[in-house]
Amino acid sequence: MDLNIIDGSAVWAQSMAQALAAAGCEVTVLLKAPVRTDRLTEPLTRTPGVRLLRPYEDKLLGDLGPRGLTPEQAVALIRARDARDPFDLVVVRGRRLAGLAAQEDSLSGRLWTYLTDFPHTVGEMSATATTELTEIAVASRFLLCQTEELRAFLESNVPAVCGRAVLFPPTVVVPEGVRADGEVHASARLAYTGKFAPEWNTLEMTGLPEELDRRGVDSEVVMIGDKIHAEPADWAKRMRRALESTPGVDWRGGMSRAEALTQSAECGFGLSWRDGSMDASLELSTKVLELGALGLPVVLNRTPMHENLLGADYPLFVGEDVDSVADAVARAHNDRSVYADAAERCRAAAAEHTLDRAAERLRGLLDEALPSAPAGTDPGLPLKVVVAGHDMKFFTRLAEYLTSLPGLDVRIDEWEGLRTHDQYRSRELAAWADVVICEWCGPNALFYAKWKRPGQRLIVRLHRFELYAEWPRKLEIDKVDAVVCVSPHYASLTRELTGWPDDKVVVLPNWVDDRQLERPKLAGAEYSLGMIGIAPSRKRIDRALDVLAELRRLEPRFTLSVKTKQPWDYWWVWNRPEERAFFEQSYRRIQRDEALAGAVVFDPFGPDVATWLRRIGFTLSTSDDESFHLAPAECAASGGVPAMLPWPGADTIYDTEWIHEDPVAMAEAIHDVVAGGRFVETAERARGQIVGSYGLSRVRSLWVDLVVRGKRPDGTEAATAAAAP
Repeated sequence: MDLNIIDGSAVWAQSMAQALAAAGCEVTVLLKAPVRTDRLTEPLTRTPGVRLLRPYEDKLLGDLGPRGLTPEQAVALIRARDARDPFDLVVVRGRRLAGLAAQEDSLSGRLWTYLTDFPHTVGEMSATATTELTEIAVASRFLLCQTEELRAFLESNVPAVCGRAVLFPPTVVVPEGVRADGEVHASARLAYTGKFAPEWNTLEMTGLPEELDRRGVDSEVVMIGDKIHAEPADWAKRMRRALESTPGVDWRGGMSRAEALTQSAECGFGLSWRDGSMDASLELSTKVLELGALGLPVVLNRTPMHENLLGADYPLFVGEDVDSVADAVARAHNDRSVYADAAERCRAAAAEHTLDRAAERLRGLLDEALPSAPAGTDPGLPLKVVVAGHDMKFFTRLAEYLTSLPGLDVRIDEWEGLRTHDQYRSRELAAWADVVICEWCGPNALFYAKWKRPGQRLIVRLHRFELYAEWPRKLEIDKVDAVVCVSPHYASLTRELTGWPDDKVVVLPNWVDDRQLERPKLAGAEYSLGMIGIAPSRKRIDRALDVLAELRRLEPRFTLSVKTKQPWDYWWVWNRPEERAFFEQSYRRIQRDEALAGAVVFDPFGPDVATWLRRIGFTLSTSDDESFHLAPAECAASGGVPAMLPWPGADTIYDTEWIHEDPVAMAEAIHDVVAGGRFVETAERARGQIVGSYGLSRVRSLWVDLVVRGKRPDGTEAATAAAAP
């Protein structure tokens, strides 16, 4: 961003540097252009922990052009500085720059990418854009999303974004002591700050004094900024002429951000009215928040995003024509209660976007990306850990976390199949490791038990899939330090079927990414049931349909959304006649039953579960059996309510409050919660239970205790198992 020009991107760069410094970082700001005005850079020079890298003044490159650094040159400078003194994180903004940085292997995993100039609609999301955004997401530790709408759009269209996208709204820094007086003055003064462009309705704003005069309101529009878009040329000429010669328009030119806010505070209203073509934007204008932080009521377009921010009944929402703006301003100017209500709503919204709140969010992200070394480890002499298995989808997040820990050196032995792997590499890793984690109790566990060294620890995570297979019976349990099951029921079943000693089998539950899942529910979510995955038939969608039919008899607004692959997508399901018959019957019922027709939605299977759950109030678990069933827990962590039938072991994982005797009892309980207005309080109780037991940070700490210290969840420490002769 060129910090000589005061616009949204430049203000973002300044605020981001200040917030990172406030969070405890040493920040290097790479300037794009030579400093021609210090309106934005001077405050940074006074911010402790911030230094400016000036490529032009310090002649860091020999071929610098007159229009500032190119993205290629910016990446080259970042790479060169990083080679001399490595950065812990590299924050980039802009699609072109992020795309180039993502291609640098040396920066992969350290990019914190803030994307703005990308497609904002599904129609614009071409295959090329999807590929580019996928590459950026894969190389980024975090994708910083300004709004929940933006995060949802990206996750729904670019699967690689899921799990990396975090909410990081705009930051507002208002000079100390600068505030509007909150009074309605005889003359209405309206403040606009920023660039002058057709989509920003700045030319139309100059017509407001005349329109307000017709409504009996004396007014003045104060316009601050010096960047006038050059295209189209005739528009730019008209814009300049209007600024210079329109009665009632006071054009004050460019100035520092602090001075612009100081002068805006002397006005009575803020203007952030834009062309209707921008109503679908997934970005939130920093200008709205800055003006709100000053205590000014802001005139702006009615959009879903703005309704979420200020309330659907906010009195200064306007339409596309200047008449609607003049009407809204005149109404607020003449009615003190309307003015005060609008001002307070804007102030309250801005309070969540202060520098302190931004620094707090960044500290949370820094703790996530750069965790401290676990007690008992030495980063100079790290514990050597191998994670081995043929399918890592259930362990990826834990493996990534263990890899990020100073004091651990983690290597992955990913087998091509259950029995197929590079035996020479696996032998080398077996000889190298202090600790081996086998994901699945399959041939990988048999291999590492065979090659176990003295003093080495072997941990095997067993799933439902292997419990009834041959491998547990072949495993030399004396070579294993701990067999991990995800639920007490399956731990008991494992001991019963294998005869393994009680102290060998431990319970470390599945985890729920409660931070990613905690998002605001969409309106009406309490009337939406959800299921994730319905194949094979033992998931029992027929029972879920029974629940829905009973609920719709009580309240027709209830619907069921099913996020799933279809049964015919699994050859091993669809080739079985009894499975095919079950699903054909269930789908025929959806089509023909009047209670269900039009009330069941099938959504594509994919990793965007957190976005999908925003519109789900209750997630059903109607299976014949489950080892854990994560979906109800994810629903609870998202602010919803779990609802399940009593499959074996359900009561060892979930509170009995959420377990219902049969579909009718489940439907009646759901209806009672919603009809009684208790959905929010019930969901809060469910979330507290789930996060306390299965929150990601808790489960991570249990795994660190087991891997680093051999400490079991009950607090005991296991002696190292026997080694191979």
